[in-house]
Amino acid sequence: MACDRMLIAYDGSDNAKRAIEYAGRFLSAQRAILLTAWEPMVRQAARISGLSGVMQPDWLPDEEVEDIAYTEARAVNAEGVRLAKLAGIDAEPRTAECTTTIWNAIVDVADELEVDLIVAGTRGATGLKALLHSSVAEAVLKHAHRPVFLVPPGK
Repeated sequence: MACDRMLIAYDGSDNAKRAIEYAGRFLSAQRAILLTAWEPMVRQAARISGLSGVMQPDWLPDEEVEDIAYTEARAVNAEGVRLAKLAGIDAEPRTAECTTTIWNAIVDVADELEVDLIVAGTRGATGLKALLHSSVAEAVLKHAHRPVFLVPPGK
């Protein structure tokens, strides 16, 4: 399948690596964007501690210091771009800061760039596990305004 613009969502997981592999085998695009969405450490800490909406604790770094989550996202993204090239995809790097959720960031960037297709890996969770852990891929599929190519985990 060929398209003009393809967005590959990449988080460094084995499932995301598998999605790149399959995109290289089955898809081609004139322009490919490899996206890594990231959540600032302040938001992660607030979410984990239940302090969302409360003042930033003293132990968190100032905003002038580069967020370690952003640094990690750039490294993960670079790895994804390298894997895409190995799979025959000339992908350009892109990171997106999550203002709400990871899936929201993916859908927003896909809309902003007007891509023809979103590629993502899935965890393949079912039953109780699926109920307890929200699926980014499932939310992208439900909320995207374009086709989504989902790659399930390998056996």
